[in-house]
Amino acid sequence: MVVFSAAGDTEKPSDAMSSSESAEDEFRKPASPTPNLALSKPLRPPLGSQEQEFPEVISLNVGGTYFTTRLSTLRRYEDTMLAAMFSGRHYIPRDAEGRYFIDRDGAYFGDILNFLREGELPHRDRVRAVHREAQYYAIGPLLDSLEDIQPLTGEKVRQAFLDLLPYYKDNLERIVEIAKLRAMQKKARFAKLKICVYKEEMPITPYERPLFNSLRFERSDSEAKLFEHHCEVDVTFGPWEAVADVYDLLHCIVSDLAERGIAAEQQCIGVCDKHLINHYYCKRPIYEFKITWW
Repeated sequence: MVVFSAAGDTEKPSDAMSSSESAEDEFRKPASPTPNLALSKPLRPPLGSQEQEFPEVISLNVGGTYFTTRLSTLRRYEDTMLAAMFSGRHYIPRDAEGRYFIDRDGAYFGDILNFLREGELPHRDRVRAVHREAQYYAIGPLLDSLEDIQPLTGEKVRQAFLDLLPYYKDNLERIVEIAKLRAMQKKARFAKLKICVYKEEMPITPYERPLFNSLRFERSDSEAKLFEHHCEVDVTFGPWEAVADVYDLLHCIVSDLAERGIAAEQQCIGVCDKHLINHYYCKRPIYEFKITWW
């Protein structure tokens, strides 16, 4: 039987607590392992650490394609993604060989570097693709330079015309959908659609032609309602007010379908002969589009 004395032999409370804390600290203190630099190196710089330093010559792995350039080249323009990446403020992963890795297709990165080095612009057939990369890397000076040369300059002019037809993209989608459904229903290689493309808002008779001195022929609202109708076609484009004519719009439709890999042919097959009022007939041109799928 063990008996504890309540007097004399007991330690003071403060001494006991100090002794207990000291022992607990000794227990919690881990043994000092052998330093291992490879394991102790952090994957990412800790918050509040100094900015990362880079060598003067940078080796890059852009989506599996290797490049070598100077650090100053990547920092050429301050407000770009590359300048921000290599500012030292951000973590950049490396591949097994120590190259800085950018998870992007490297097919056109050489064109990006050539512009950063000496302002060189890509060949015309690479302009659109390099423009997409310049948008990704936010290289404003390159974007401005590319938009001032063909084919992007022509594309801007073309788009200014198409902006007059806010329904253009929707109609293009409708052409594709109708052609696809008809080809599938008939189990055919191609499908045909009737499309009305007209520029003038209302029909102009030979009697009115001498009065047609502007791009828009004015009639009162009550008169205009007499001419409202829908031609019996699949899709209708028009009217619009511009110098560009019907053939220009037909070219846009065919070329935009081609951009999507869809072969299209068109020919005029007549005009809408619907009688409107008195001696007025519609006379809007009707085009047959043949969409070939395979």
